[in-house]
Amino acid sequence: MMNNLYPIKFYPILKDKIWGGQKLKTLLNKNSDLPNIGESWEISDVEGDTSIVSNGSLKGQTLKELLATFKSDLLGLQNYKIFKDKFPLLIKFIDAKEDLSIQLHPNDELAAKRHNSFGKTEMWYVFQADIGSNLIVGFNQDMTPKKYLKHLENKTLTEILNFDKVKEGDTYFIEVGRVHAIGAGVMVAEIQQTSDITYRVYDWDRVDADGNERELHNDLAIDAIDFNMPDNFRVTYNKTENQSNEMVSCPYFTTNYLKVNKSIHKENNHDSFIIYMCVDGEGEIKANGFSEVIKKGETILLPAAIKAYEIVSKEATLLEVYL
Repeated sequence: MMNNLYPIKFYPILKDKIWGGQKLKTLLNKNSDLPNIGESWEISDVEGDTSIVSNGSLKGQTLKELLATFKSDLLGLQNYKIFKDKFPLLIKFIDAKEDLSIQLHPNDELAAKRHNSFGKTEMWYVFQADIGSNLIVGFNQDMTPKKYLKHLENKTLTEILNFDKVKEGDTYFIEVGRVHAIGAGVMVAEIQQTSDITYRVYDWDRVDADGNERELHNDLAIDAIDFNMPDNFRVTYNKTENQSNEMVSCPYFTTNYLKVNKSIHKENNHDSFIIYMCVDGEGEIKANGFSEVIKKGETILLPAAIKAYEIVSKEATLLEVYL
């Protein structure tokens, strides 16, 4: 089966969001007539939103079909034992024209019990930010459930939230149970567990075209918030060129920063697929006799069976993701 495998691209799944804008179209060349494109799901195995291959001999097949056919050749042996025919990560680009809702995600245990789903540990890499824009991550003071609920009730939640001014390259690790939101004017690459479970706690009192407020999930959220988390969400990392620099390593994924300005040979020693998200420039990935160009705003999946490959670029900034 190995011979059929090559660097795989998928058609992006674009999501219209009340807070979305047009940057995914104008800056990342996503083709859409949607008025407010909030998210581009680059690789997804979420029920009802399964990615479809856009290149090569497997074009037109779904990610589900690939998993059924290639199994551990796609995922890696250990990953296949754990996840079987489910792809463990959801890969996105997000454009927030307006502030997203204040939200959080449940852990694996709560998500399994309540929603028959994985939890949603995630990370953000900021690859464009308007001047003065913020991310909201965690609280700006010690917090208790009682104090939190009082502010929620009084609609003064923003007084206790931590606002971080951000710029390109800033990276955040968002663990389950941490209150967070992407602020207006920020574009991020988001890497997360395959889960679409979000508990919304405050949505800036905004209404949709029909005058309805979006649903909040405060009853579910109060048990899911971790009020004792340390402020360890900002990620520091090296930017040594032409080699992988670790940004985040957690039980659910590892993400590296890789800036390429020549031809580099890479080995896959991880017993895992490898995903490349291009956040700047463009390059070419050569593997198994195949060659695929990757441009800013594009994502490529290298199946686990591909053990050696080459990345060629005059200048490309890539996020390298595996399990």
